[in-house]
Amino acid sequence: MANSKRKLPTKPSATEDATPHKDTPRSSEEFPTDVNHKSAKKSFLPQNAFFRDCLGHDLSNFTSLTNFTSWLNRPVDGAALGIFRLLYGAAMLIDIAEERGGGQLDVRFQEPLHCHFPLFNGMRALDYPLMGCVYLCMWLGAWGIMLGYRFRTSCLAFLIPYWYIFLLDKPTWNNHSYLFGLVGTLLLFTQAESYCSLDRWLNPRKSHCIPYWNYFLIKFQFFILYMYAGLKKFSLEWLSGYAMSNLSYHWVFAPFRQVIDPELIDLLIVHWFTAFFDVSIAFFMTLEKTRLLVTPFMLSFHLMNSRLFVIGMFPWVCLAEVPLFFSFDWPRRLGNWSKIRDVHPKDPEEELSKPGILARLRTGLILAFCGLQLFLPYSHFITKGYNNWTNGLYGYSWDMMVHSYDTLQTSIQVVDNESRQVHDLNPYAFTEYDRWTKYADMAVQYARCIEENLQEPDIGRNISIYFDIWCSMNGRFQQRSFDPREDLLRAKWSPFESTSWSLPLLNELNHMRPKLRTIETEVLAWNNYSDVIFVADFPGLTLTNFISPDLINCTLTILEGNVRYRNERDPEAYFLTAGKSIGLESNITHLVTTIGQKPASYLFTYTNKTMLEQGITIEQTDTEERSVLPLWQEFQHRVTNYQQFLGHIGNCLMYLLYDVPIPQAVKGGD
Repeated sequence: MANSKRKLPTKPSATEDATPHKDTPRSSEEFPTDVNHKSAKKSFLPQNAFFRDCLGHDLSNFTSLTNFTSWLNRPVDGAALGIFRLLYGAAMLIDIAEERGGGQLDVRFQEPLHCHFPLFNGMRALDYPLMGCVYLCMWLGAWGIMLGYRFRTSCLAFLIPYWYIFLLDKPTWNNHSYLFGLVGTLLLFTQAESYCSLDRWLNPRKSHCIPYWNYFLIKFQFFILYMYAGLKKFSLEWLSGYAMSNLSYHWVFAPFRQVIDPELIDLLIVHWFTAFFDVSIAFFMTLEKTRLLVTPFMLSFHLMNSRLFVIGMFPWVCLAEVPLFFSFDWPRRLGNWSKIRDVHPKDPEEELSKPGILARLRTGLILAFCGLQLFLPYSHFITKGYNNWTNGLYGYSWDMMVHSYDTLQTSIQVVDNESRQVHDLNPYAFTEYDRWTKYADMAVQYARCIEENLQEPDIGRNISIYFDIWCSMNGRFQQRSFDPREDLLRAKWSPFESTSWSLPLLNELNHMRPKLRTIETEVLAWNNYSDVIFVADFPGLTLTNFISPDLINCTLTILEGNVRYRNERDPEAYFLTAGKSIGLESNITHLVTTIGQKPASYLFTYTNKTMLEQGITIEQTDTEERSVLPLWQEFQHRVTNYQQFLGHIGNCLMYLLYDVPIPQAVKGGD
């Protein structure tokens, strides 16, 4: 902002365009775009007034490629983007040791038999010492981004290792990790080092004005994040209230529990309000008239998420993005630095009136990127091989928190086809991830990795591997995710074809979900030691269930369909139909086969004898004192994690430089 005693120049500088005089009616984001601007505005006068009132921009900016290019290239102050760059870099420094796995670097990469799940099968993890160098490069790049030092080089040093590690393991994918990579890639092409950076300090004559498209790209990416997250929630699956259950008992909802029941909090606030918030908040933040009104909701939403979920730096990166919706020069105003002027002011009208071929080409690339981001979340009709119970791989579709899983049982059998011996394998012998239990592509990758790792002399090379996995999604029955009769070493899988051996979600039983909740409430009310498991299975398949001697009063009850039941001690089979029950003995194996043409659904009820005899209740197991706001504990955990990360990096460097042996990793158990 100009000094009040200083006479305004006849032709405004680029700095003044980014920060207009207080008497100028234009917002800080506006500037005339080209010579046809006035004539175009007359044609859209009523619409333009509405557009300007809502968005602060002229409708004529979007009536032609030339106008749009001029609008994207108008000079604005780079201060706000510089602050975002600094905060993003700081968040990535923390993220590297946490969600990028730096603190567990030895567990993930030191063990040569550890299985990875790359997007492209040709990708391989480097040797552990070299992976330490990859993480060191990414860490130094994050420092460079935060400090704004050799910005382009720092971005590349961060992004190349980041995307390599990201693509190396699909089980670690989530939407915000994908977001971090996209934002870093977009920053690479911007001039985010124009403010609050070492590059600017080393070159003070560098202009602090940047083209508006630098802001547009980042804001568009976050706009997509919010809008698509909301659109994915506007489905019966989410609005029915089954995705996030019992969240209302968290302390952040304590004020709401004084007014409405926890069940209504889960439905109305956690599900319905969140869906409306996600789909609308980006629009409201874009509109000048509603921006200040909804900002407290935006801040509260991400702060609550940081308490409710373990999602790393995601809430903090989103909070760092919020100021981008406000004026470009707010950091200068905040610091009372408005007297700083551009050393080489340019004539923006002359520059913007004739966008060149390179500017138009850049606009085309920006529009292509925007189109790609709009298309990818709904591109699953192309990549059919990745569609299982949900569409596509988790992590790039912005379907955040829409699906929750409960895995009951995971078993892997390795069959020697020559001796016909069957070997049971620990499902997590070669990986700590469990997302392979729900995605066919990763199941095939894991089976092939197991085949490569099995070197025992009692197992031949001619083997078959079978997975039998039971899990539930969003309060449904426990059911199989894959056909247990399929040899995954010979199973057909293609990214562009549907997977025949991936069993479908039994949506025809969705109508029973309210009934399941009612039954569960009744069973849990029997005593503090009773529980229930709901199961559904496909025709022709058999559930083999060993009941532990710790369980008593076990009962099998059929809800729908027909089954044949027997146990290992009694060869006689019993045919059970809907509504029938049978008592089950403990310490033996029971076999339940679904017969007929349609799936069968049933339930097991039982009492935990051990808990009953010792007087232990579920409530007592959770009475461990926990802080409501464990900020100090979180800080200590992060410090410890970072110390481990730096220790791993040091071990790798000492080995490469001086051949110092690296301590062997110890895999912790849960």
